[in-house]
Amino acid sequence: MAKNKNVNYKGPYGYQKLKEREPRACIRFKCALTNTILDVLRQRPGWVEVKDEGEWDFYWCDVRWLQENFDHTYMDEHVRISHFRNHYELTRKNYIVKNLKRFRKQLERDSGKLEAMKYDFFPKTFEMPSEYHLFVEEFRKNPGITWIMKPVARSQGRGIFLFRKLKDVIDWRKDGVRVDDQKDEIPVENYVAQRYIENPYLVGGRKFDLRVYVLVMSYIPLKAWLYRDGFARFSNTRFTLNTIDDHYVHLTNVAVQKTAPDYDPEKGCKWMIQKFRLYLTAKHGAEAVENLFAEMDNIFIKSLQSVQKVIISDKHCFELYGYDILIDQDLKPWLLEVNASPSLTASSQEDYELKTHLLEDTLNIVDMEGRLTGKEKRVGGFDLIWNDGPVSREDGNLDTPMNGFVANTHLGIQPSGS
Repeated sequence: MAKNKNVNYKGPYGYQKLKEREPRACIRFKCALTNTILDVLRQRPGWVEVKDEGEWDFYWCDVRWLQENFDHTYMDEHVRISHFRNHYELTRKNYIVKNLKRFRKQLERDSGKLEAMKYDFFPKTFEMPSEYHLFVEEFRKNPGITWIMKPVARSQGRGIFLFRKLKDVIDWRKDGVRVDDQKDEIPVENYVAQRYIENPYLVGGRKFDLRVYVLVMSYIPLKAWLYRDGFARFSNTRFTLNTIDDHYVHLTNVAVQKTAPDYDPEKGCKWMIQKFRLYLTAKHGAEAVENLFAEMDNIFIKSLQSVQKVIISDKHCFELYGYDILIDQDLKPWLLEVNASPSLTASSQEDYELKTHLLEDTLNIVDMEGRLTGKEKRVGGFDLIWNDGPVSREDGNLDTPMNGFVANTHLGIQPSGS
C-alpha cells in the first residue's frame, strides 16, 4: 500500500505542494471532445483513456450525452462528470434572465431595493414570444434605440441580429426560426430580445467582450473558483451604430470574426486579460479598474446564487463556465451570457497554453487523485472566491472591495516576478 506523500505541481503560477492520499491505481477517463481537453487528459500521469462502452471514472461529456444518459447511469462515489444535470438554468439565454429577475425580486422583498441594485448587471431582456406584449410596451417607451435578438439555443453568434423597427421582429416571427441543430428535451421559447449596449468601451475604435472562467464544484453549498487568466475578444471592424447589419462590427465571437475578409490568423483578435487590465490601469488608474473588477466579481457570485436553489447539486458533477462580460464607456460591466461548454479549441499558441493550464488546474481541483486537503484557497491559476460564503484574500495588497471585505480574486493581475 502506498504511503501518503507530498508531490509538487508546477503551473504558470509556480510550484505548489499537493497532498497525495492513497492514489487509485489508474483513473479511467472518457472524453466527448477532440480538442485541448483531450490532449490534457491523455498527458495526465496515471490516466487511461476508455473507448466505447468501457467503465470510466471521469467523463468530460457533452450536454447531449447528459440529457440522454444522466438519469439512468449509476455512478460510484468517486466518479465525476463535467456538467450539472440542469446546467441550462444558468446557461440558456432565456432561463438565466428568468432566474436573475426572480432572484432580484426576491432580494428586493427580503432586503430592500439597495441590495437588489447589486443585480443591475444584465441588459433589459424579454423572452419571446411569451413576453412579446411586454416587449412592445418597452419598445414604444424608447423609440429609436437598438435591440439585439438572440436565439436561445444557439451559440457562436448564429442567428443573432440587431434591429430598431418592430417590423423586423414581426417578420422574423413569421419566418418561424428553427433550432434543429441544437435540440434540447426541455420545451423552451425560441429567442430573447435584449436592449443593445450602445456605448461599449472601445479599444482602438473596436468593440470587445471578456471571456472569464469560473469553476463550480458544488451548488449546495456553493463552492466556486475564479481563474486568473482570460481574454478580451475584439471585433475586426471599427465600431459604429450607423450600420446594424454588419456582424463583424457588433459580434465579438471568434467564430464570426475569423470569417471576416481581412481577418489575420497570425494577429488574431484576442488580448490576454492581464494586458487588458494593464491597459485600463494606465488609462483610468488602479482604483477605477479595481472597482470594475470588483463589480465583475459581484456578477459571478450573484449569477450563481440566482440558480443555487434550482440547479441539481449532484456530488458527481462539476462545471467550468465561460462568462461573457461587456464593459461600457462608464466602466460598468454587463453580463451577456454564461456558457456551459466554453470553446476549448485554441486559436493561437498563446490561446492553447492558456487553455492547457486552465484545464490542468481544473483537473487538479476536481482532484480524482485525492491530493488536496480541502482547505486550499488557491490551486494553480484558480482562486477560491466562494465557499458557502465569501472567501477573503491572504495578503492585503491590491485591496478589492466586494461586499465590504477583501475578496480572494486576482483576475487579470500579473503573477509576481513576471
